[in-house]
Amino acid sequence: MAVHEVLRLHITSEKFIVEPETRGQLLIIDRVTQDISLQASQGQIPASAITKTIYGIVGIARLIAGPYLIVITKREKVGELKGHTVWRIADTEIHSYKRTTTHLTEQQNSLNKMYLTLIETMLRVESFYYSHTLDLTHTLQRLHNTSPEFHNIALHERADQRFVWNGHILRELTQQPELSHFCLPLVLGFIEMSSCQINGKSFDYILISRRCIYRAGTRFNTRGVDSQGQVANFVETEQIIHYEGHHLSFVQIVYVTVVCLTLVGVMVMVVVNHKGYEHQMEKTYAQIVANAQNENIRYESFDFHKECKGMRFDRVSVLIDRLESDRKRFGYFHQQRDKTVVSTQCGVFRTNCMDCLDRTNVVQSMLAVATLNDQLTRLGILGSGQSVSDQKQFDTVFRNIWADHADVISKQYAGTGALKTDFTRTGKRTVAGALMDGYNSLIRYVKNNFQDGFRQDAIDLFLGNHVVEETEGLTTSSPLSQQRDWKYYAVPVICLIAFAMMLISILLPGEDAREQLMYILFWGSATAISMATLMLFGTVFVDQPRLTQEKVKTD
Repeated sequence: MAVHEVLRLHITSEKFIVEPETRGQLLIIDRVTQDISLQASQGQIPASAITKTIYGIVGIARLIAGPYLIVITKREKVGELKGHTVWRIADTEIHSYKRTTTHLTEQQNSLNKMYLTLIETMLRVESFYYSHTLDLTHTLQRLHNTSPEFHNIALHERADQRFVWNGHILRELTQQPELSHFCLPLVLGFIEMSSCQINGKSFDYILISRRCIYRAGTRFNTRGVDSQGQVANFVETEQIIHYEGHHLSFVQIVYVTVVCLTLVGVMVMVVVNHKGYEHQMEKTYAQIVANAQNENIRYESFDFHKECKGMRFDRVSVLIDRLESDRKRFGYFHQQRDKTVVSTQCGVFRTNCMDCLDRTNVVQSMLAVATLNDQLTRLGILGSGQSVSDQKQFDTVFRNIWADHADVISKQYAGTGALKTDFTRTGKRTVAGALMDGYNSLIRYVKNNFQDGFRQDAIDLFLGNHVVEETEGLTTSSPLSQQRDWKYYAVPVICLIAFAMMLISILLPGEDAREQLMYILFWGSATAISMATLMLFGTVFVDQPRLTQEKVKTD
């Protein structure tokens, strides 16, 4: 059941009227009573209404000032899959039911603005995707395994709720079955589609990653697993090939609990350093898998730093070679042009490093290309003895898509682009890439410690892990009322200024060498003292989330 693609939003002083371009029934939201209804078009739209073209309803967010209607105002076409168009949200608008905020106290108004900023922060994330006719939350194999009746169910109802990011704020619409044509599920992650050619044969290469809403958050605030088995940074990645009516799919995952898997085989790969705290983590992980005593789960550990030292990232091929028999056994999904399925994927690779970002993406891309070689050979696109790496033009496209994928997924969790993408893009580790990794690591440290509490709050609010009460700041306290005094901000600022001044004193020669040395010593001391203060009282200065950390499941 498709969702309306293009609509017109008519705004009056009393109502929001959403009119489908196809001139169907009107969705009418009463801004005063807050009632939502579906009505036949009978001249309800006044000439004085403000009219905007929109491409979907994200949902309704309830804040202290009341409800806010969130709509999509700009979109970018990503491509087409099985005849269905996929879009990326480019811009949104938020419209308050209330015409003014005079009913709020000064404190409530301030708190409401903070909540509104959190919602706006989530909406500015560049990687929300949707389709009006295609269920993006399921893999091709899962969709094939459904009944014919499944495809007649409303798009939001048949979606895998693990990957629907606007499920909470869409509830006021989804609770009324007659509004299904207005309920548009959004996926957060990465989608890229590219038309490619090898040996004169054209095909589409598609990469889709779906980020899970359960235990969602930022790098240092949401880690590990909760009591319900939900894990942080769970991403399902699907590589799809479309060629002359054939559809082939290969799925990989990161950070998912083994009890949730329903496939025949699971290959758990841990790509960590076999020294220090990472080694302790790896040993504990290995023991947990061993204790599970599940014959369908195989564990493989790879000492990434030892095996790839000296920037020899090509040695990840050692791991890929060890996994070859499992990769062949797991297979991939292949549906022919006549809809006949000739093969299915019966196992999954689960790749883990400490954050499941940088090293994980390197390994996943190499597993993907190994399977891609098999798929393209089977389709006759690659000839006997040929490989993807021999096709320079396509190899560049493939590598850049996976590098872009790494950057986007990393930004969502860690706040910066991924590390080690120079290898993913070029197949070689470079000094310039290592320097960029150092820069990104520094930016990650600053963002993860001093900005991610705010980002975590934005995610929790958007997903409904924290529900705003309209009485906050009036009769009940608000978690956002917790304010820090000036010293929490002064010490980090002093540290940055002192470090900058020290660099200036070193780089800019003075007329008097003794005076320059005094400046260097002074600003160096200020840097050292402020840095020591930050290290000694580190947790005090960290930007902690202020909203609830409970990860409530979407029903």
